[in-house]
Amino acid sequence: MRLIVAVVGKPKHESLGAAIRDYEDRARRYWPLHVFEVRNEPVRAGNIELTLEREGERLAAAVGGAGLVTCEVGGRRMSSPEFATWVRQRREAATDVAFVIGGAHGLADELSTRAVARLSFSSWTLPHELARLVLAEQLYRAGTILRGEPYHK
Repeated sequence: MRLIVAVVGKPKHESLGAAIRDYEDRARRYWPLHVFEVRNEPVRAGNIELTLEREGERLAAAVGGAGLVTCEVGGRRMSSPEFATWVRQRREAATDVAFVIGGAHGLADELSTRAVARLSFSSWTLPHELARLVLAEQLYRAGTILRGEPYHK
């Protein structure tokens, strides 16, 4: 099982970028984690749908045939222990899982439709950099929970 994180764009804020890299590195102690940053698409002539479509194509290409999990408002919310169990079940089924986080305008509808699961971190809309940090931290936390390590309290 591989865990894939595919996101639109690179972190713009160095401090957030450093925190993201730190938690992604920590998560790699527990999971085979692969991260793909795809280029964001500028909005031309106010055509957000075209922007979402092009970013969606890049995200889909990055994740290949892995089971797609969209990170979006309206998705399923899980506690950290529930998330750890969910990831463990995917590992036991030897299923590749790809978490996708859209850019400033969200995700293309085609990705949500194709998703095997939709995951929400909060009822709030989060900047995509912050959503990526939350996901990386929770992947790390899930590993510590499953190994019974003291990080999760």
